[in-house]
Amino acid sequence: MLRKIIKIDEEKCNGCGLCIPNCHEGALQVIDGKARLINDLFCDGLGACLGHCPEAAIEIIEREAEAYSETLVMEQIAKHGRNTILAHLEHLRDHKEYELLKEAAVYIKNNGIDMSPESLTPNIIPAMAIYPNLQQAIKETKPDSVCGCSGSKPMDFRIDMEKVEASVADTSPVAVPSELRQWPVQLHLLNPQASYFKNADVVLAADCAAFAMGDFHDKYLKGKTLAIACPKLDSNKESYVEKLTSMVSDAKINTLTVVMMEVPCCGGLLQMVKIAVQNAGRTIPIKKAIIGVQGNVLTEDWV
Repeated sequence: MLRKIIKIDEEKCNGCGLCIPNCHEGALQVIDGKARLINDLFCDGLGACLGHCPEAAIEIIEREAEAYSETLVMEQIAKHGRNTILAHLEHLRDHKEYELLKEAAVYIKNNGIDMSPESLTPNIIPAMAIYPNLQQAIKETKPDSVCGCSGSKPMDFRIDMEKVEASVADTSPVAVPSELRQWPVQLHLLNPQASYFKNADVVLAADCAAFAMGDFHDKYLKGKTLAIACPKLDSNKESYVEKLTSMVSDAKINTLTVVMMEVPCCGGLLQMVKIAVQNAGRTIPIKKAIIGVQGNVLTEDWV
């Protein structure tokens, strides 16, 4: 399938590792002194790692990526040597991708790759030690535990909601006025130099935030101008950075509050804001708020 994915220029990469903690899917590792994408399967092409590379060695490209063919992924990984293969196998194991792990083992065997434990990196488990109890591990794995992405994990809130509904059963509903001051709100549709952005306090919120948080309007939206975006699913995020840059440099916004969900993919919002402020060359106060999937405020601080 044709999709967006990161590419690392090994000549530019100095192995600093600053990109590693900013890859939410855990697809990057520093191996043999270079940052490497160890598995196409877990790179969503979001590019949260880009702004953290001091050497500009990472870029987003669009290429054919066989997301579900472990054999094709192994063909690329094997070129980088045994340590990279081992890191990849451990990565599959940690994400409970046991079927892909078996496919990788077949590739190793069919291609005669030496995976003996001698002179392995000490903190990486020898590859073949993963396999003896594999079938039992597969049987014990729950279907929805295969994906390691917490943002995609199904969660049912109905039990908690039943308690809430029971506690307010005798309360008459009261219409709550909206605090929304403008339209549109989606960042792709907004004009960053519109009058409602001039010298305004702005909220940049993840699409899911207002649905998860019952008092979003009262706590974050009152008296502010709103923009919403999804850093994982929206396309052309370069235009988002350009619009945010214009808000800071041209509209001279006063403050920017970034409201994100606790799921890893939301971190891209703050990253885009930091790049925009750097491009604008103008410093403004930025507040980061992290919202739990049940609507509670987990953290709130100025960055």
